[in-house]
Amino acid sequence: MPSAKVLEQKQQIVKELADKMKSAKSGVLVDFKGISVADDTKLRSDLRKAGVEYAVVKNTLTSKACDIIGFEKLNEVLSGMTALAISNNDEVSAAKILNTFAEKNENFVIKAGFVDGGVIDAAGVKALAAIPAKEVLIGKIMGSLQSSLYGFAYAIQAIIDKQSEGQAEAAEA
Repeated sequence: MPSAKVLEQKQQIVKELADKMKSAKSGVLVDFKGISVADDTKLRSDLRKAGVEYAVVKNTLTSKACDIIGFEKLNEVLSGMTALAISNNDEVSAAKILNTFAEKNENFVIKAGFVDGGVIDAAGVKALAAIPAKEVLIGKIMGSLQSSLYGFAYAIQAIIDKQSEGQAEAAEA
């Protein structure tokens, strides 16, 4: 039977984890067994640069945190060696980095994730990873708006040119 002090520490860990998961924009659960220390170090570095918090947390503690915030579906994948990546900055960064790493390392498996308060399966995490970065999407929208405006400006200029040709011909006659 754990002492009251140990039990209190674990309850505090669960509460903090639940708060982090609830306030996060997205998160991904992965099975990290079979990867080398060098690969793990590189992965952690890439995640840190993107502002993603990555940690190995006991499955029982993660399960209790999931129960608190309503992510009970995640309990189905909480077995074996599980790590959790949480992103507070954007919805896709954790999924992108972990999916790219999983494609290069067959032992590294994406289990599930969550985004915007909802649970997604491994396929959902991969679909999330396929979404372009926010800056790329903004660039595409701006390009679309800009090309429409250019088209409109060219059409107006063509009308002006045609009218000025007609006026020039009338002036000559």
